[in-house]
Amino acid sequence: MAKSLVIVESPTKAKTIGRYLGKNYQLIATVGHIKDLPKKSLGVEVEDDFSAKYETIRGKGKIIRDIKKAAGEADHVFLAPDPDREGEAIAWHIAEEIKKKSGKVSRIIFHEITKKAIVEALKHPQELNMPKYESQQARRILDRLVGYQISPILWKKVRRGLSAGRVQSVAVKIICEREKEIRQFISEEYWSFQAELEGSKKPVFTAKLAKTEGGKSDVSNKEEADRILDELKNGAYKLAGIDRKERRRYATPPFITSKLQQEAAYKLKYSPKKTMVLAQQLYEGIELGDKGEQGLITYMRTDSTRVSEDALAAVRAFIEGKYGKDYTPEKPNYFKNRKSSQDAHEAIRPTSMELSPEVVKPFLSSDQYKLYRLVWNRFVASQMTPAVYDVTTFEIECGRHLLTSSGSITKFKGYTAVYTEGAEGTDKKEDQLPELEQGEMLKLLNLESRQNFTQPPSRFSEATLVKELEENGVGRPSTYATILSTIQDKEYVARKDGYFTPTELGEVVNQLLDENFKEIMNVEFTADMEEKLDDVEDGKVDWKDLLKNFYGRFQEDLKAAETNMREVKREEIPTGLKCPQCDADLNIKWGKRGSFIACSAYPECSFTSEYRKDEEGIITLVEKEVTNEVCEKCGSKMEIKEGRFGRFLACTNYPECKSTKPIKLSMKCPEPGCDGHVVEKTTRRGKVFYGCGSYPKCKWASWDKPVETPCTECGNTYMVEKRSRDGHVVTKCPACGHAVEKDEEQS
Repeated sequence: MAKSLVIVESPTKAKTIGRYLGKNYQLIATVGHIKDLPKKSLGVEVEDDFSAKYETIRGKGKIIRDIKKAAGEADHVFLAPDPDREGEAIAWHIAEEIKKKSGKVSRIIFHEITKKAIVEALKHPQELNMPKYESQQARRILDRLVGYQISPILWKKVRRGLSAGRVQSVAVKIICEREKEIRQFISEEYWSFQAELEGSKKPVFTAKLAKTEGGKSDVSNKEEADRILDELKNGAYKLAGIDRKERRRYATPPFITSKLQQEAAYKLKYSPKKTMVLAQQLYEGIELGDKGEQGLITYMRTDSTRVSEDALAAVRAFIEGKYGKDYTPEKPNYFKNRKSSQDAHEAIRPTSMELSPEVVKPFLSSDQYKLYRLVWNRFVASQMTPAVYDVTTFEIECGRHLLTSSGSITKFKGYTAVYTEGAEGTDKKEDQLPELEQGEMLKLLNLESRQNFTQPPSRFSEATLVKELEENGVGRPSTYATILSTIQDKEYVARKDGYFTPTELGEVVNQLLDENFKEIMNVEFTADMEEKLDDVEDGKVDWKDLLKNFYGRFQEDLKAAETNMREVKREEIPTGLKCPQCDADLNIKWGKRGSFIACSAYPECSFTSEYRKDEEGIITLVEKEVTNEVCEKCGSKMEIKEGRFGRFLACTNYPECKSTKPIKLSMKCPEPGCDGHVVEKTTRRGKVFYGCGSYPKCKWASWDKPVETPCTECGNTYMVEKRSRDGHVVTKCPACGHAVEKDEEQS
């Protein structure tokens, strides 16, 4: 009897499914896509209804031959790549390759890699989904048309090697616009007041000034603040109103892709890329000893909060058994999907309530365990009863002023016994107010006024950028991690202290694209295109019509950009400054590393310099940071320079001598027995870290800057500098965690 052939895209997935199905099934993995558009040409015949010229991906020839051979010997071929558009494209390309070699070919769909799900899928084989494939193909062609036709213009106008992407360019624009908001932000002064009060019963509590003469208390200068402070110091405090309410906090939905990426960033400090790699491993299957290899979570690329009825029944039984009936709602909790959700898959959840994090922990890496526990806790919490709080609010009168104080205590933990959103340790501390009577007079124990200034909007972290993309409909669950990786790899943005800032290159490219391709760079247009791609998948829109409507306008923009886009690399912007070497005019020019100052008399004079521009546009040259380090090749002094991968030391005798080396700190390497020094290094993505200059002989490294200060608590030989969110610098012991404020340390 001939075997049935099951084709998946992942070797791990093939191994897991193969164990479920036994010897009558042969499993082959494609290891991702087997075909794609060519790398060195457009690969799309625009005049021939956008027909795509797919090529076999380099290295996949043997896999295709193996698939064809196995398909010719099988009685039935089941195509089982992932249940999304990319998986459907893989299935179609396989089907095209084996259509002359095989008999019956079917598509099978499953959302979790468990024996039950696989067997059920094989019982209900399907036809290939043409609209889903066409939706993927339309997206691929759209991205190719944009990237391969705008990028050469950028090479001509800015520099070679640049790229533009239909979605990545909008992500860069979002970051650039936030940076513009920050630069244009005008901080405003305001004052806040806090009183420490005591009533007839303990505890003492604090109240904040809320209103003055019935209106919002809006104090913007010290004179007015001093006047109010004097009134509050000398006034009588009366408890004018008490409001006591019971409030409920309802469970959050199980994870969708974007929320998983955000919460993993907040709680685990994982990048979206790392989160998706780990989630893929948990989905495809983990070896669990006697239990064999099993998929632990459902498909991790989803924007739906829907959960199967079987899974709901299982989790409700688990909750009642472990936490009791009080924690189990009468009916399951159902959550509304976003309008743009495809609802093709379930939410991300554990595949079995028997595989708790504690049960599988011995078989998981530390990172896999943490992510699985996050998914598990979120799913369990999503089907629990609300948390209940007793919330009390005091209104306190003092002359023409009204102060308020709020406190709450947890009456019933509900789902928060298992899970709360946000970073660990960010839950509000409970603040219980005393049992006082309305109308009683209060005693003022202490009064503080504080000068504050409004703050600009925060830069985007990886988590908040994913949230922004999701809320604006830019991209889809499967694309967020790739978008964030791409815009950093292309050096359009950089991450500093965990937040994105646009590079000079990113801002220049963003401006050029925004001026010349307004439609593509429009956030609403990009979101609308995502919805149209969804309509293609649903069979409501023809994919060729979608491309035709887009390409007509896009072609006009391309022609205009060829002529009208600024040629940045040929620009020479006068500065009004004179060359310190030959007194010729200095101009701003564009190079491989961005803009710089150069002498207009080049090549006779080769003077160049970095520069700074203040808020008023005044340009000043950046003086070279010459150090006491001596070049080992020519004996000249070395200077600090800024390069693609951060700061480094370079010989001042450049270009005659091109010697470079990392910046060395005065501190010796803290690794016992090592005689090296600590040097400043930079990762490929521009993140600064510190390591031993004797690497690879010594592999000591630290993300935080080390200081040669012994810890007073445990005696560790060094501390590290850390910056808190409010800007304070503290030194912290990496061994015991003892922290000291910088000012406190110096005093």
